[in-house]
Amino acid sequence: MLVIRPATPKDVPLLHTMIHELAEFERELEFCLIEEKDLARDGFGANPKFQALIAEWDRQPAGFAVYFNYYSTWEGPGLYLEDLFVRPEFRGKKIGGTLLATVARIALEQNCRALRWEVLDWNTNAIELYKSLGAKFLDQWTSVLLTVDGLQRLAKKSLAEQRHAEKRR
Repeated sequence: MLVIRPATPKDVPLLHTMIHELAEFERELEFCLIEEKDLARDGFGANPKFQALIAEWDRQPAGFAVYFNYYSTWEGPGLYLEDLFVRPEFRGKKIGGTLLATVARIALEQNCRALRWEVLDWNTNAIELYKSLGAKFLDQWTSVLLTVDGLQRLAKKSLAEQRHAEKRR
């Protein structure tokens, strides 16, 4: 029997493990740097930056979803689905679809107008599922990512330009 429930602070080690399992599935384990303390602080601390759901099949941890709020100037409020993962031994039981449907219900309960996520172009099973649900693929958009090193360089440039502008005043 499937149970979908909100994650709690006690689930941090489980989330950490399954996030690493997802990174391995996505062939990017070496880039998965998140630590349990980060998940505890960012998901269950004073100012949560994400929410998570845990899927259990017959009381066994089967998968998870991590999502957070965003705001679109064109659409209004929305939820961004950062990760949806079902462990291999539990696939084929409609757990992924049920997790996704639960996040969609939460989005509607929060008056969101959209649910966004990304999918790897080689993950044909997920792509077919999303197409069957009527998801719109935004092929004209390209994902952009600026990580810590780039953020630091850009912020430093901004500070230098701001100081230069202040000196000219």
